[in-house]
Amino acid sequence: MDIASVSLNKDKEELCGDKVEIEKLDTGCIAVLSDGLGSGVKANILATLTSKIAVTMMKNGLSIEEVVDTIINTLPTCKVRHLAYSTFTIIYISNVGECYIARFDNPEVLIKRNGKIDIIEGEEVIISGRRVRESKFNLQKDDIIVSFSDGVLNAGSGKILNLGWDLKSVSEYIQTIPYNVSSLSLIKKVIGICDDLYLQKPGDDTTVLSIKVMENKHVTLFTGPPLDAEYDKIIVQNLIKSKGKKIVCGGSAAKIVARELGTDFEMDMKNIKGDIPPAGYIKNIDLVTEGVLTLKKVLEVLDDYKNNKYDIDDIFKDDKDQNAAYKILKILIDECTHIDFLLGRSVNSAYEDFGFPEDLATKIEIVENIKDKLIELGKIVNVFYY
Repeated sequence: MDIASVSLNKDKEELCGDKVEIEKLDTGCIAVLSDGLGSGVKANILATLTSKIAVTMMKNGLSIEEVVDTIINTLPTCKVRHLAYSTFTIIYISNVGECYIARFDNPEVLIKRNGKIDIIEGEEVIISGRRVRESKFNLQKDDIIVSFSDGVLNAGSGKILNLGWDLKSVSEYIQTIPYNVSSLSLIKKVIGICDDLYLQKPGDDTTVLSIKVMENKHVTLFTGPPLDAEYDKIIVQNLIKSKGKKIVCGGSAAKIVARELGTDFEMDMKNIKGDIPPAGYIKNIDLVTEGVLTLKKVLEVLDDYKNNKYDIDDIFKDDKDQNAAYKILKILIDECTHIDFLLGRSVNSAYEDFGFPEDLATKIEIVENIKDKLIELGKIVNVFYY
């Protein structure tokens, strides 16, 4: 399950009144999107309480009836509106693909299947005097579930649009997004449209949650020569035998791979521009790039990628075809679930010879930080040292 969420705070509010809580279990996963009443601190507290209560109770096997009853009777009542709840959507998906959705006053949930969008409205049930919509169905590979707060549907209201971005228009837009992007990239594209419709001043807290059912996809990235040259052959064998795409970063690493494979290593000298060296070519390797400068750029983009609203395609919109950092990021973010780093610990003598700064001469810290950022994005990451 590829799960991600992104939020926009209401203009001039430091805290978001929406809250997403995600819990991965041995039996599956639970995701709760809650929208607190109003905005600011009070809404944030209401939404946080709601999502925490729902996840904790569902995780411990309690029924949706007990969850809703507890939420309604736990949260304080607003003296002005006489309401004591925050809206919520609860999504539980088992490891065998059974999906259960309970929705209370949040917008309808969408499912993208075989290139088409369906609206999941659910059957109405009364729990503790409140109308809750329930849905149960089986998921298929490549299904994408999208849930959002009403800030999405309010986007543009009174500004660019008369009545906001309606459900039909949201569905049509999501239908145009390619399947070969991650949940995070998909929702960043949606949240970017919302931000534009709000003219970068959101009139409501806005949150999008996406869950994508996908097969495991592996990537192996080799960078840095090993401490002992005897490991050159082992590293290249492990790289070639690995599943999925193969990336080599750094001139020394590329020369090792080319030598062990008995082939040539070539740089793309036609596309030298900007601050990132161009990509190269080695037969049977999907991507070859320069090392430290390119990986530093990758880390720079990943540093706040989970929380900002910008999609990878937007960040590099004027430089996608030639930028080697973009090509690495595109693979790591959109085209894999599992990443293995084969990390050589020998300092490249070329950096020392030219007097490069010490932090530029080591890839270890950079790769470790990239690993941490990828784990935050939900990737399964391993680093093997040589």
